[in-house]
Amino acid sequence: MNRTTINSSLPLIAIFLAVGLVLSGRYRADAHSQSTAFLNLKADHSLVQGEWHLALRDLEDAVSIDRNDDGMITWDELRLRKEAICAYALSRLHVRSEADEGRIRVVDFLVDKHADGAYAVIRFVIDGVSHQEKLRLDYGAFFEIDPKHRGLFSLQTGGRTQTGVFSPENPTQQFELNDNNNKVPSSFPAFVKEGIWHIWSGYDHMLFLLALLLPGVLRRRNGTWEPVPAAKVAVVAVLKIVTAFTVAHSITLSLSVLGIIQLPTRLIESAIAASVAIAALNNLLPFYSERRWAVAFGFGLLHGFGFANALRDLGLHQGQLATTLFGFNLGVELGQLAIVGIFLPLALSVRCLLFYPRVLVRLASAVIMLVSTTWFAERILDFKWLPF
Repeated sequence: MNRTTINSSLPLIAIFLAVGLVLSGRYRADAHSQSTAFLNLKADHSLVQGEWHLALRDLEDAVSIDRNDDGMITWDELRLRKEAICAYALSRLHVRSEADEGRIRVVDFLVDKHADGAYAVIRFVIDGVSHQEKLRLDYGAFFEIDPKHRGLFSLQTGGRTQTGVFSPENPTQQFELNDNNNKVPSSFPAFVKEGIWHIWSGYDHMLFLLALLLPGVLRRRNGTWEPVPAAKVAVVAVLKIVTAFTVAHSITLSLSVLGIIQLPTRLIESAIAASVAIAALNNLLPFYSERRWAVAFGFGLLHGFGFANALRDLGLHQGQLATTLFGFNLGVELGQLAIVGIFLPLALSVRCLLFYPRVLVRLASAVIMLVSTTWFAERILDFKWLPF
């Protein structure tokens, strides 16, 4: 890519950033972070107690904590809304034994800092369910506000940890408290499903993958995109891209969840948006056309940190964390392969039509770049405009 091409692309990026700024709406911290809550229970023969971490950004939507509407929630504002917060939360969590419904009694109200922002912490005791064999949990927090909300759950009892994921499709789960075989029910399928859901609902990850795949059935020759002569060439190129992306994000997902390397969420999410914009820009003004797998690997390292956001704060013991990590990562790969499996045959079938390289690739890439640069502006400048 020569200096003239680079300079001609800069005004386009500036225009997209300006559009995001001019049309920006209300300000809100961590605008992009996925809605997630963390519910941890500990049970023994005499007592069932719990701790529930709920993001302030979600509570603001549910019960309006920011009294002066300045975009910042103080401890005084949070304390003044304690009763409303607890009433909302506890009305959406029901715990039952075989015969009776437990009575949730709040014993402390705190605030804690997670990687993706501040959380209210409700500590409680559940009366009426001790000395029981089973617990049934019905969870309904924030589903009416955000259908993509997930409640990550862990139960410690008898030296073992059971985990689960609550969603609008799966709001009820049942757990054994006294298992003589000491066998922990597997949460592996649930986290595989969550990995698939995360890649399908993570629009930035999907658009990045699409931006890489669009020229996957083309080759660069004489300054233009033209179709590859054989389908095998495109299949091999796409497999290299997907494999490189998979290996890279698996590395950083593991490092982040295991606590070896952790970076600020806002920095990572902004960098991910920038990676989508760069991948789309390359389709319009190519500055790399060969070795796209190497670019996919480099940017995949960034996306791995993004995948880790939903899992990093769950706080499981090492063995359970390994199972959760593997299941979630497998789900991400399955979801990614499903996208490739749908896109690649369609692209191969139309690659020889002039409409594909001259219209479809350019139009799709321009839209991806517009959306991703707006995301970048939202995340780096901390406002929310786009509804996704």
